[in-house]
Amino acid sequence: MSRLADETRSFITLHAGVKPVDEALWLEALTHGSTGDPRDYERLEFLGDRVLGLAIAEWLFTASRDAEGKLSQRLNALVSRVTCARVARSINLGPYMILGKQAREDGGLDSDNILGDVMESLIGACFVERGFETARAMVQSLWSEEVDGKAGKRKHPKSALQEWTVGNKRKMPEYALIERSGPDHALKFTVKVTVNGVGQAQATSSSKQDAETRAAEEFLEKYA
Repeated sequence: MSRLADETRSFITLHAGVKPVDEALWLEALTHGSTGDPRDYERLEFLGDRVLGLAIAEWLFTASRDAEGKLSQRLNALVSRVTCARVARSINLGPYMILGKQAREDGGLDSDNILGDVMESLIGACFVERGFETARAMVQSLWSEEVDGKAGKRKHPKSALQEWTVGNKRKMPEYALIERSGPDHALKFTVKVTVNGVGQAQATSSSKQDAETRAAEEFLEKYA
C-alpha cells in the first residue's frame, strides 16, 4: 500500500486524536473490497465493532444507574449501523474512503453500510496502534452528541406502533418488502407498513430492519 495523503493523515489525526504511525494500517481501514486490494477494512471492522461496543457499554454503565434493559436499548441504538453511518457523515468521512470505480459510481461513498463499516474499522485501527484507552477516547469524542441525544432513549417505533394499534383496537401492523434494489454493497430496501382500516406508510433504507423501523415511524407521524 502507498502512503497516506497529507489530507487523509490530517483527517485521521483530527478525528482519531492521534497521528498515524503505521500508515498501511490506516489505509487498510479506509479500503473497500471493491478495490481488489487483499488488505481491505473487513478485519479491522470486525475488531472495531467490538471495541465500540465495549467503549459505549462502559460509558453508559458509568454515566447512569439505568436497569439492564434500558442500558441494552441504548447500547443497541448507539452502535447500530445507522448511528455509525451518521457519525461518519458528521465528520465527512466519505471522501477519504478508498473504493473501486464501480462501487463509487453505485453510490458507495454515501452507503450506510460502507460508511458504518469504515467508521468501525478506523476505531479498530486506533485500537491496534494505540490500545483501548486511546480508542475509547476516540469513541467518546465522536459519539458525544449521540450519547447526549435521544438515541435509544425513546421507545422503538415498531413497539410504539404495536402499542398504538392495541390501544386503538386495531389489528397488528403488517410489514411488507415492496422493493429491493441496488448492488450488493449498496442495497436499498423499501418496506410498507399497513394497519387495516387506518392507512399505510413506507420507507427506504440500507437494511430491511431499519426500513421497517422508519416506516413505523412515518406511520406514527401520519396517523397517531
